[in-house]
Amino acid sequence: MINARTERQQLEIDARDCFYAIAERLQAEARVDETLFCELEAEQSDFVRLNCNRIRQAGEVRHASLQLRLIEDDRQAEASCDLSGDLAHDFDQARVLLRQLRLRIRHLPPDPHLQFSEEPSRSDRWASEPLADAGAAVEAIMGAAEGLNLVGIWASGEITHGLASSVGHRHWHVSRSFHFDWSCHGADDRAVKGSYAGLQWDATPVRERLASMREELDILARPAKRLLPGRYRAWLAPMAVAELTDMLAWDGFDLKSQRTRQSPLLRLLDGEEHFDPRVCLREVHGADGTGLLPAFTSEGFLRPETLTLIEWGEAGSPLVDARAGKEYGLPVNAASGYPESLAMASGELAADQVLSALGTGLLIGNLWYCNWSDPNYCRVTGMTRFGTYWVENGVIVAPVAPMRFDDSLYSLFGDRLAALGAETQLLLSAQTYGGRSLESTRLPGLLVDGMEFAL
Repeated sequence: MINARTERQQLEIDARDCFYAIAERLQAEARVDETLFCELEAEQSDFVRLNCNRIRQAGEVRHASLQLRLIEDDRQAEASCDLSGDLAHDFDQARVLLRQLRLRIRHLPPDPHLQFSEEPSRSDRWASEPLADAGAAVEAIMGAAEGLNLVGIWASGEITHGLASSVGHRHWHVSRSFHFDWSCHGADDRAVKGSYAGLQWDATPVRERLASMREELDILARPAKRLLPGRYRAWLAPMAVAELTDMLAWDGFDLKSQRTRQSPLLRLLDGEEHFDPRVCLREVHGADGTGLLPAFTSEGFLRPETLTLIEWGEAGSPLVDARAGKEYGLPVNAASGYPESLAMASGELAADQVLSALGTGLLIGNLWYCNWSDPNYCRVTGMTRFGTYWVENGVIVAPVAPMRFDDSLYSLFGDRLAALGAETQLLLSAQTYGGRSLESTRLPGLLVDGMEFAL
């Protein structure tokens, strides 16, 4: 194992040195009035698709691309190419790309919001956790799910980001993670959803979740309870809470959206509304974060280790990317206006006390199809589906037929927030469009003293 790890580390060092070599040769050709940024994105991922608890499709992705950004005066032009791993060939095609950018940039208009870091900086982050063995992990999952109609997708591997510029930036970041997103199906097209993700694989949480899903499937087989529209006490599991924080992230913390009065959190920003003082949301990139995201942006700026977005229920710092920072004259603290490593502070309600604390009400595992019904008042609508149960006196008694909720986050995170879960769950994005996403959230569950259902 040690030899294998040492060999992999040497391969990573060689990859970094090859990238820097290409960048330095390109930057040597940069003219006095030109600034050149070279950015590497590479992925080595394994994917396994399961259906009926059997492997139906397995594959791997090995891909690397180089993006060049040429800056001259107030103009910029970008282009990218795939890399083969052959240093001479990759340099030749990158050189052609640079010449094409020179021809293009002279025809482009000035960019008033162009900004990049003019301070040289360096960083290296090497993944210390072992790479998850996809074959062994999927075998353990299938063993624990024997007899279940499990449908899901496994994704794991290593993602690399590199940045080098003629300014003097030299940054390298390697991360490893896994993600398993699945559902177990019962009779009448009913299902229970599960998700497990992390940096270091451990089969125990999956086995425990599958055991609880067997019990939930038995409950799902009971006749569904149909509730009348109204307000019901509810426990929202972390996966359900994630749907709500995703709505907050939708232009909520972006500086430009706030300054142009398009943020759904305007009433919070203006002091007209507030969340419960226990609500604290942070963007975390330092030692307390996952370490998945690079500590640098494409423009060479360094991200702060922690950025407080909501503190004691009040508005904190906005997310300021390079373009917004130039437009509004604020320091850059983010790669974009969307949080990528969001963490919510936990509370004191232990997992084994959730049902008794809920008493009578709804146990909601997931929310679906969320959208704004009135963004000016931070009002969200969405659906419950499977994995929602009716609880009486702390005992789950029946599944609940799908319902539509319509409520304000100022209420759910505010005056109707009864308790926060003591434990948080790490949720990694399952998005793979253009490559595996590195976005993550770490959230507790919420006990709310009333959630409005319209249908």
